[in-house]
Amino acid sequence: MTKKYNVAIMGATGAVGQVMMEIFAERSFPLGELRLLASARSAGRQIEFGDESIEVRELKEDSFTGIDIVLASAGGSLSKRFNPHAVAAGAVVVDNTSAYRMDPQVPLVVPEINPGDLQAHQGIIANPNCSTIIMDVVVWPLYQRCKVKRIVVSTYQAVSGAGARAMEELAQQTRQVLAGEDTAPVELPHQIAFNLFSHNSDIGPEGYCEEEMKMIRETHKMFHDDELQMTATTIRVPVMRAHSEAINLEFTEAFSADDAREILAEAPGVTIVDEPEQNHFPMPIEASGLDDVLVGRIRQDISRPEGTGLDLWVSGDQLRKGAALNAVQIAEALIEGNLLKSA
Repeated sequence: MTKKYNVAIMGATGAVGQVMMEIFAERSFPLGELRLLASARSAGRQIEFGDESIEVRELKEDSFTGIDIVLASAGGSLSKRFNPHAVAAGAVVVDNTSAYRMDPQVPLVVPEINPGDLQAHQGIIANPNCSTIIMDVVVWPLYQRCKVKRIVVSTYQAVSGAGARAMEELAQQTRQVLAGEDTAPVELPHQIAFNLFSHNSDIGPEGYCEEEMKMIRETHKMFHDDELQMTATTIRVPVMRAHSEAINLEFTEAFSADDAREILAEAPGVTIVDEPEQNHFPMPIEASGLDDVLVGRIRQDISRPEGTGLDLWVSGDQLRKGAALNAVQIAEALIEGNLLKSA
């Protein structure tokens, strides 16, 4: 008989928590009890899962008894407060916030990239930033073929990255603008309908926002390559739930677009959408709801006549591979590798 594992979702009523439940329902995950944890405001709410209705419990320090795996997506401050209690209760936490990503004692993992880092976990594993995941799932198989010297990336990020209420705000503002009404931004700092703006995270002393620095630092950590040169510009756009990114890569030696296509065609978690005759390339509307990251516009960078540059365009579902799916895949890898405390 296949062993079952008890899983708790912290932040179960949020956008990522809801997609985690969808993914559990879709995959043959050996799920025993599913414990849904959220704020006191949501406690008592009934959520349908398969053919059962699960009552949401208030997140408390003693919420983790009997739990094997915690998927934490309730915000960094709550992760800092409650994750140690989960570990003390014997659970392994896969944390989807920024609270632990750059902690040198905490593995930062994308299973298609660095599953071996899970071996060193001490009870907590960090899920990378969504934009980092969507970029690196595509860049990593190319990096393995030939070391990347420099990455220049510009992102076009969906409002799902700011949460379910930001998604509702985009829908509401779109209706308001079309009706000739004024908008009043609440979840986002500016009107998002029919607009775009620099990512709404704090600007640091070097002039980069937090989101941009996350992409740089997290890639260095997962690739185990602090010499990789990177620069990023992150932009919020009026798209509901899939991020897109324009990526320019400089390699240490010549690398053809044809070779890149062959490698990416076999890469896990990647689907090529590259049809120049039809001018059909990755679009967020097509990436939404998919597990794979879509990649296209695979072409030689003509500014590098020595053939060391490539340009790519990618789209990936921010709520799935950018968050919930990656967390579930980490949980699966922990089980397969017998890396749970309770195993």
